[in-house]
Amino acid sequence: MSAKTKIVVLHMREVIYTAIFVALGIFLVLLFIYMFLPDDASDKQILSETAPTFLAGVYTASIDTGNQAMQIEVIVDKDHINSIRLINLDETANVSNPLMETTLDNLSTQILNNQSLTGVTCPDESRYTAQTLYDAINRAVKKATPVSGNEITIK
Repeated sequence: MSAKTKIVVLHMREVIYTAIFVALGIFLVLLFIYMFLPDDASDKQILSETAPTFLAGVYTASIDTGNQAMQIEVIVDKDHINSIRLINLDETANVSNPLMETTLDNLSTQILNNQSLTGVTCPDESRYTAQTLYDAINRAVKKATPVSGNEITIK
């Protein structure tokens, strides 16, 4: 067996220089990665400050109650929901759906006060009417929103 031992002589100065250059190289690579990756948070913040929340106008969504069709009208400006109301509502609709107007008044008050569709609540006795109205309001607001958001449901 011929085992030849090799001895490597390293000068301490060369080891220190090599370690410093490796650390400096790693630091520069990390610095370049940090500098050139897009910063999503600041881009979104700038976009949200300059872009309007809504496209100003009057938007409608239909509600089919089985025997007749009604429409929800949502009026918005660039930053606010200004009003929500039922249109094409006749006397027979009031008789067949007595909770329709009071439930819409409750929903629209909450939405106009919060300027948001989140956190809207309703009483249990008008839950299905509120869900139907809320879905129509959500569809109308989505038409007014430049970039559609996620659908929100009533709790």
